[in-house]
Parts: sequence; C-alpha cells; structure tokens
Amino acid sequence: MAKKAKVAEETVEVAPQIVVEKAAPKVKALVKPVFEFKDRTYVLKTGKSPLVYSLPSKHSARKPLLYFDKELGYNREIRYATNQPSAFVDEQKGTSTLGRIILRNGQLVVPKEQVALQKLLSLYHPYKDQIYYEFDPVGISENELDWIELELAALNAAKKLTVDEAEAILRVEFGSKVSQLSSSEIKRDLMIFAKRQPQTFIQLVNDDNVQLRNVGVKAVEAGIISLSQDQRTFSYGDTNRKLLTIPFDEHPYSALAAYFKTDEGMEVYKAIMKKLY
Repeated sequence: MAKKAKVAEETVEVAPQIVVEKAAPKVKALVKPVFEFKDRTYVLKTGKSPLVYSLPSKHSARKPLLYFDKELGYNREIRYATNQPSAFVDEQKGTSTLGRIILRNGQLVVPKEQVALQKLLSLYHPYKDQIYYEFDPVGISENELDWIELELAALNAAKKLTVDEAEAILRVEFGSKVSQLSSSEIKRDLMIFAKRQPQTFIQLVNDDNVQLRNVGVKAVEAGIISLSQDQRTFSYGDTNRKLLTIPFDEHPYSALAAYFKTDEGMEVYKAIMKKLY
C-alpha cells in the first residue's frame, strides 16, 4: 500500500496592513450671534409720548405679524405669549397665555429675564424701526464720537486752506456772492461750513476740480473769458474767439475744469492765472 506523501504546509506570514483613514475635512461651524442678556428699552419713533401705545402682539389679517425665516425659507407666525420661551407660534407648546405689548409715555423697558419678549421686539417684530426702535446708548455714543471726529477733521482741514482755496469751496455752496466777502469773512464762513457739514466739506477739499472751477468763475468775472447766455460756449474776452463748446448735459464750469486738465487747456489755464494774479 502506497504511503501518502506528506505535503509540508508553508505558512506565509503577511505583515499587518496599516489602514490609514483619511480624516474628514473640518468644517468650520457657523456661529450665530449670541443674543445678549440685558435690560432693553424700546422707544416710539414718532417723537411723541402718548400715555399708552399698544403694539400688535399676535397675528391677524388686519395686522399681520409674520417673520420671514431665511434659513427655513418661509414666513413664520409670531406672537407674544407670557408663558412660552419662543415668539414663534410653531414652537409654542400647550396652552399659551397671550400678553399685551404696551409702551407707556412713549417707551417700554423689558428686563433681561423676559428674553422671548425682547427677541420679539429686537429681532422679529415688523414694526421695529418703523413705529419704534431699540434705544442703544452705546451705539448712540459711538455715532456721536464718529461725528465729533469728522467735525475735527473738517475744521483742521479748513484751518490749512488758503483764502483762494477757501473761496473756491464756498463758491460751490454759496455762488458768486462769495466774491463780495472779505478774507476774514471767507475764513469765518468756511469754518462754519466745515462744522455744520463736515462730510460734504471734506469731499470738496479732496475734489481738485473745485479749485479749477473757481479759476473759471473768477476768469469770467474778470472778463478774461466769457460764457454765452445759453451756457453752451466759453470764449476769449478780448477777441470773442471761441475757447470751448460745452458738452450737452454738462455743467459749464465742470466742463471747463476738465478742459484745464488737457495739454491745450493747461496752457490756457496758465495764461488765465497770470492775468488773475
């Protein structure tokens, strides 16, 4: 009987495979602005202070109280319920105790504990910034500070201007009557203008066309050049030869200022300046 050959079984050891799992890309979570817990004051915008003013506190056909939720993509009904943590009707559970929103003497102070009412008035109510606004003393002080700094910048800029530069800026606002003012009157009126309208003043200071327009006006007043009655043509005062045709729908002195910036116009500008000064 034939003997069965023994087959040697070879065991091949395989090195353990290291599986590298790719980490999921980190997605930065969107952080919603946190609603600050603090006492809040709401004030009527009318400037009046009636003894009692009642804001709508629930939705009706006559006075809709809806908030468009951008995340959900539809309008949500809102109402004030004193026993509910949310102003949204679809989030209110059980029996709701409806409350009234009353401003007395033109204002309503809502303590920090009444978060649902605060959110209704600060975030969701359609009458916000139309009938009433949230009084923000910090925001008011910041706006006042910005305005004061703007005034200072305008006044400092006004102090550095020459009389001719000051005259050019005032002419934009007050016209040809500026020519009748003395140097001290021009500087005085310039400072008043800078304080009352600092934003407009700074824009004019930074507008190089203002000075060029002023040269044009003074040249016309001095008879160096003339402007036709139809405001369409500038001519030389001594020869009546045409200098510039005003483009349609453009202010004559703005067109002249633009012309002064060209190569040809620069020579005319230099000649006018020599005659003026």
